Amino acid sequence: MGLRIHNHKEQMMTSTSDPQPNTHKLPSLFDALIPIFALVLMLAGAVYLYSSDSSYGANQIALIMAACIALVIGVKNGYSWKEMEAGIVKSVGVATGALLILFAVGSLIGTWILAGTVPTMIYYGMLVLNPEYFYAASCLLCAVVALSIGSSWTVAGTLGIALVGVAAAMGLSVEITAGAIISGAYFGDKMSPMSDTTNLAPAVAGTDIFSHIRHMVWTTVPSIIIAMIGFLILGFTSEASGEASDLQLTMDLLQTQFNPGAHLLLPLLVVLVLAYKKVPAFPTVILGTLAGACCAALFQFDGIIAFANDDSLPPIVAMVKGIWTAMFDGYVANTGDEVLDSLLSRGGMSKMMNTVWLILCAMAFGGIMEVTGLLKRILQSILGLVTSSGSLIITTLATCIGANLITADQFIAIILPGRMLKIEYTKRGLAAVNLSRALEDSATITSPLVPWNTCGAYMASTLGVATIAYLPYAIFNLVCPLVSGTYAYFNFKIEKLEDMPALEEVSA
Repeated sequence: MGLRIHNHKEQMMTSTSDPQPNTHKLPSLFDALIPIFALVLMLAGAVYLYSSDSSYGANQIALIMAACIALVIGVKNGYSWKEMEAGIVKSVGVATGALLILFAVGSLIGTWILAGTVPTMIYYGMLVLNPEYFYAASCLLCAVVALSIGSSWTVAGTLGIALVGVAAAMGLSVEITAGAIISGAYFGDKMSPMSDTTNLAPAVAGTDIFSHIRHMVWTTVPSIIIAMIGFLILGFTSEASGEASDLQLTMDLLQTQFNPGAHLLLPLLVVLVLAYKKVPAFPTVILGTLAGACCAALFQFDGIIAFANDDSLPPIVAMVKGIWTAMFDGYVANTGDEVLDSLLSRGGMSKMMNTVWLILCAMAFGGIMEVTGLLKRILQSILGLVTSSGSLIITTLATCIGANLITADQFIAIILPGRMLKIEYTKRGLAAVNLSRALEDSATITSPLVPWNTCGAYMASTLGVATIAYLPYAIFNLVCPLVSGTYAYFNFKIEKLEDMPALEEVSA
């Protein structure tokens, strides 16, 4: 997920697997599992009671209560409140970059709608995308762009927003569309040498990035082919509920309100170029936001004045107020069409507050689990179940998915299991590319499927579709770990240490 602060990896490399002082009692497996079982039960209850709305408060309470249970166990084992508080602060600090990006993306969405950038992408999308091929085309488009810039977050925050808008306007499923966007975005991100996670996984495992990418081809390409076939089937078996007259009305309203044109895509070009040049995430999004603001001021002056809705102000001041409002509180459409209004009334930093709340609670839980040694104890027990090379890889996949659930961050889910399992791979004569591929096939790929994970929370907020709602349709993200596990079970394409270059032997 290339769209993250660059020092995030360094923070994580120093924040995991810290040795525990001798004054602390080592936790038992029972100790470690109590908060996990409690969290699972509470999250299940939240989904049962609140369905897809559980992420609007219920999940946060579950995470905080589970953190409190872990805290009590930590006290029992000799940890002081200050030690555990420091663990929470460190864990939350790791997520600060992601939180800043979330706020910036909120502003970007607001100004891009105000400028007509998002409406233009929707307008052109309705012109060229056939409903039968829409889901597959969305997946392919996102895959190509993510591969070129190495960022799933950038793709979701730009093209993804427009594609969801096109789906809604055509009467197609926004849930399937979100799944297609995420599938394509994570395929491209995972295979791009410019992606953070694609660089991090081989660094943790002890191999080079290009050997890592070549080894990933065996699991990733079959998975995206399966996903594309799935989206083609969904496209041909689904019917667009939008009538031709309704689509034309939507396009007419977009034409009237925003006068779509290629010049309004300049903010998108700015973001894509900056991402390709590997400019850090936060300034990239901020510059994209400012580009949207400038574009709005140049081409949507009357629309901004109407949006500001304050006749007491001079036009220039009203323009500033309109742009300012779109940045902190989002854009509110008033086209007269209910569907289009709901589609374009989005964005603003304030709309990201619930997602920030969710991430903070999740990171607090993960911080206590880590600092008290409970997470390490679980991983050690899992490692005891390994009996063969295949089972080691399957264990790695399961461990990384579990780490995504517990720690709520894909970087922790790559680094912590990677460090702990690396020695075991060497002992069994397995090349480091097996570990690096397993880390990506699980930690990277499943991160957007967890509602409280930074990636899952970001995707839900940006695309406007609940994680639980798009999860069944994120076909690539669901299939890839299964393909990887199947390869491990049948011992297919598992590289031995002696077959790899000397670089791996030294790194291992």
